[in-house]
Amino acid sequence: MDSGPQYNPRTVEEVFRDFKGRRAGMIKALTSDVEEFFQQCDPDKENLCLYGFPNEQWEVNLPAEEVPPELPEPALGINFARDGMQSKDWLSLVAVHSDAWLLAVAFYFGARFVFDKADRKRLFNMINELPTIYEVVTGAAKKQAKEKSSVVLNHSSSSSRPKSNSKGGVVNINQGKQQQHTKVAQAAKEDEDEDEEEEEEEEEEHGDTLCGACGENYASDEFWICCDICERWFHGKCVKITPARAEHIKQYKCPSCSSNKRVRP
Repeated sequence: MDSGPQYNPRTVEEVFRDFKGRRAGMIKALTSDVEEFFQQCDPDKENLCLYGFPNEQWEVNLPAEEVPPELPEPALGINFARDGMQSKDWLSLVAVHSDAWLLAVAFYFGARFVFDKADRKRLFNMINELPTIYEVVTGAAKKQAKEKSSVVLNHSSSSSRPKSNSKGGVVNINQGKQQQHTKVAQAAKEDEDEDEEEEEEEEEEHGDTLCGACGENYASDEFWICCDICERWFHGKCVKITPARAEHIKQYKCPSCSSNKRVRP
């Protein structure tokens, strides 16, 4: 990994500038340079990482060999999932891990140079003013900006209306709020009852199901995933699949089916 000359930001402003540079490079990789990024993440290569640099450049490379590394390392093996899911879902997953890495690097500098509570809070607030990489890649940032401007316009419009000082008007408003709260509470209770019924039905249906890895029985309070090839069920923890990661998997293959595919001539 060649990131150019090394430097250590020591103030809140310098760390934030470092954060913005690395963020800009990673956004570039996942948007304007996405075709090149896609090609470099070859699943046949070893574990690869996406790095962002303070000079707004990016790089796909192997992780640092030194242990412990000089800086926190990004997510390992992003190339392995490239062809196992839709491109937009894969890019979204890489974006989430990239956001986590940027925060880790920023607060690593904060810990190393002993930022106090006020400095850490100021750094977080500065970072939080920027859209996340995930929000940029998925288009959520533009949607939020439109919604925010719409709220501002509606607020300006409502504030220009004449206000009523009559007590009757206040009573009517309060009654409306009470009715609204009652409806929300009733809807929440109905949803809770439906969830309990679904859990009972699920336990009855899968009660005799055994995990294909550890052989233990099904339990509704644990995350399970089914292989789309052999149709066996597995604890998520046994095959190292989290609920968040499962949402982005188009077709799940268990370790056994994956290895069987690789040994075919």
